[in-house]
Amino acid sequence: MALKSNTARTEALIEALPFIQKFRGKLVVVKYGGSAMDDVHAVERLLRDVVFLEAVGINPVLVHGGGKAITDKMRQAGLKARFINGLRMTDEKGIAIVEEILDGVVNPKIVQTINDFGGKAVGLSGKSVFRAEKLPPQNDDGELVDLGFVGEVVSVLTQQVQEIVAQEKVPVISPIAQDENGICYNVNADIGAGQIASALKATKLIYVSDVPGIMRDPKQADSLIPSINRASIDTLINDEIISGGMIPKVSSAIEALNNGVGTVHFIDGRIQHSLLLEIFTNDGIGTEIVP
Repeated sequence: MALKSNTARTEALIEALPFIQKFRGKLVVVKYGGSAMDDVHAVERLLRDVVFLEAVGINPVLVHGGGKAITDKMRQAGLKARFINGLRMTDEKGIAIVEEILDGVVNPKIVQTINDFGGKAVGLSGKSVFRAEKLPPQNDDGELVDLGFVGEVVSVLTQQVQEIVAQEKVPVISPIAQDENGICYNVNADIGAGQIASALKATKLIYVSDVPGIMRDPKQADSLIPSINRASIDTLINDEIISGGMIPKVSSAIEALNNGVGTVHFIDGRIQHSLLLEIFTNDGIGTEIVP
C-alpha cells in the first residue's frame, strides 16, 4: 500500500514537471471572488496554491473580490444591496464602505495569509492600478438607472505591478479605481482582471469562483466543457448555455484573448487545490478557453 502511495505521489510530481518548465518565468493573473471566498479554509488552500506558483518560478498577479464582506458592512450601516446587471449600485456612503473593506480589510488579510505561508506578497489598492470613468446609466427592464460610483476601467497602470513581479513578489490588487480627478469608483473585478491580464500580456488568466467552469447544463455535474475556442463562445451565448453572471466573465475573457493573453480558465475555488490541478495536470479541472 505504501508503495502504491509513493508511486502515485511521484507520478503527480512527474506530471507537473513539464508544466513547471513551460510556465516558469511566465505571468499568470488570478481573479478570486464569489462565495468561494466565504470559506476560510478554501481561501487558505487557494492562497497556498499561489505561494506554490511563486515558489516554482511562475509569477502570479492576484485580483480579488470581496462582495459578501461589503454587503455585510453595508447592512450594518443600514444600506440595502441592490444589483443591476450584476453590478452593485454604489452611492457616496457605499463607495466609502467599498474602499474601507477592500483596501482596509480584505486586501491586507490576503497579503498576510500569503506571507504566513512563506510567500511574498504586496497589497495594492486598485486606485494605483486602474483608471476609470463613471459607468453610464444601465438598462433595468427598460428603465435607465444611474449606478452611482461605479466605473468602467479605461486604462491600466502597470509599472508598479511589474516592479513587484520583478522582485519575485505577488501583487494583490483590489477592484477599485479612480478617475483623472481622483474620484473613487467600484469596478467589476472580472473585467479589471481581464484588463490587467491584457496590459501585462499574461500567459494565463484564471477566474476562480464558485462554479466549476462553463457547463452545458448547470444541473448536470458531468456537463462541464473542458476546453473551447473563442469562436464557439457566441454560439453558447446565443443558445443560452452561457448566461447571467457568466456573460461578463466570458466577455472579458474573450477581450483578453483578443489582446494577447495566452489562455483563459474558469475553475471552482471550492475544490481543494483547483489552481494547481488546472495548471499542472494534463486533464485540468475547469474550462479552458483557447484562441
